[in-house]
Parts: sequence; structure tokens; C-alpha cells
Amino acid sequence: MTAMKPRPQIVDRILDALKDLQTVCVVGHGRPDGDCVGSQIALALALQAAGKQVTVWNEDPAPGKLRFLDPDGLLRPPEPGHAFEGVIALDAASFERLGKVGDCIQERKVLINIDHHISNTRFGDINWVSQREPSTGELVFRLLKYAGWPVTPHMADCLFAAVSTDTGSFQYASTRSSTFAIAGELVKRGANVARVCHEVYQSYSLARIRLVRHVYLTFRLAHGDRTAYFWLKPANFARTGSERADAEGLIDHIRAIEPVVVACCFEQMEPELIRISLRSKSPVVDVNRIAALFGGGGHPAAAGARVPGTPLAVQRRVLNAVRRALDPRP
Repeated sequence: MTAMKPRPQIVDRILDALKDLQTVCVVGHGRPDGDCVGSQIALALALQAAGKQVTVWNEDPAPGKLRFLDPDGLLRPPEPGHAFEGVIALDAASFERLGKVGDCIQERKVLINIDHHISNTRFGDINWVSQREPSTGELVFRLLKYAGWPVTPHMADCLFAAVSTDTGSFQYASTRSSTFAIAGELVKRGANVARVCHEVYQSYSLARIRLVRHVYLTFRLAHGDRTAYFWLKPANFARTGSERADAEGLIDHIRAIEPVVVACCFEQMEPELIRISLRSKSPVVDVNRIAALFGGGGHPAAAGARVPGTPLAVQRRVLNAVRRALDPRP
């Protein structure tokens, strides 16, 4: 087992706050990924086992490949008119990232914010934000250990999926020795690595594969082949029979091209609202800073934003920002 770090004071504050709460809502960011879903379900199950009445909300459903983590359907869309003693936000860099959930958690005594994004705005009453951790799943696991709450095999599956997906299956530069140690602990506690990897990485719908084909047929290169980008528009989802959740991870296909330093996905949400996702393979290019120019954020190697404007105008502005990051003037 990994040696336990000294318990941070912020964890004491969280556990003290949770001690007397009976109704708790566990929320996450819209378009949830593996880290968000895995962390939400694992913490919800731990709180239930501790005798709490727990609600789990997200404005979007879990992607199909992650639904095996929630066989009991704990993750549900938000409903207005509810009051909670405590709300715990996981993996959300800002209150706005909670989307429609934010409007439904106004009646609360305390908001606890647990996250690992460098761009986190500290929007909670209690904030445990540690950018050193490559995933929120690691923070949740540490919280469960500090609290002395049992980690069941299913919870271990959830947290292993969280840690694995947010480190690119332990390939990203953010992966640390402690990440592997925690993954090993989760396996000892029953995580079924073969099943998690099959469901997350080796089981895609035909609709998703059609979307992958669209990416390979339409991506473009810029800035001396150092930037790769592609578009996803409503017609692309309709034509392939896919859902927006199927777009998760598509950017990694163009990120993997050898000369590419920055990859960008432009997704049209509304006629004049574009969701951008950015990935960087170089420590010199911080895409969190690029996303911040457009009101977004994330990590130095992975970030995003929602940008108002026409598709062509947004593309021009974002690619210009990427070019400046690739070739900064002295």
C-alpha cells in the first residue's frame, strides 16, 4: 500500500462539514468524462454506505462506454425544487461548468469543491483544489482513505476508470509515480482492469466509428503541420447516427500525428456558439492559457472553452491564438 501523506487541513474541513450532513448532492461538469463519472459514482456510493441520503446529478448522461460504472442509474438529470444540506462538486473548474445543475442546487448549506484543474475558480465554500493530481479520482480516493470509508470492488472500478481516462491510460506527462501506486491499490481492492479497459477503450459503437472516419477524412493541418483541427457540426452527428457523447476522445486521433504540437476540435453547439477542445504535446505550449483567452480553462496540456461567434470567425480567432503560442515573439 502507498504511504499515506499527512492529512491536509482542507480534508479535515471537508470531513467535519460532512459529519453532520444527512442530504448530499454530488454533482459534476456537463458532458462528463471518465474522471467525472467515476468520481461522482464512487463518492456517492461511499456517502451512501456512511448513512447519507445521496443524490447524483449531471446535466448530461454518462457516455455509453461509461454506463457500466452506474448500473443502478444513480446519475440523473437535475430537478428544480430540491434542497440539500450539502453539495459536492467534482471535477468542475467553475460553477458555470455545472450547467443546468447550478440552478437546481441553490438551496444548500455548504458547497464543497473538489477538483484538480489549474483554472479552478475556487467557487465553493470549501475548496480542495490540487493541480498536482492528474485526476479528481485520485483526490476522491485519498478522501475515502482519510475518512476510513471502505472501497468496494465496484467503487474501485469507478476510481480506476477515473484515474486511467484522465491520464490517457497513464500516458500523459501529468502521470506521477503516485498515480501508479493508487492504481495498484485500486486493483488490490478489486478493480477489474480487464473489464474497465474493455468497456472504456475497446468497445465502441458503429456510430462512433463513423464519427472517427469523419475526423480522418476532414481534419486539416496548419502552421507548418504543427496544428491539426477538425469540425463537428449537427449534420455530422445526424449523418453518422452518433451522439455528442461519442465525440469524447476524438481529438486524440489527430493529436497523435507525429508533427502535430496542438490539436483542436471545433464543435458547433448552436448557430453562433462553438465549443473548442485543445490538446498540446509540448510543455512550451500551454493550451490552458489559450482557452483562458476565450473564457475557458483546463490544464496546460488539455483545455477547452465555449466561444460565441460564427464558425468561421471563431476558427480564425482560435487558430491565430494557437499560432501566437507556437511562435511567441521575444
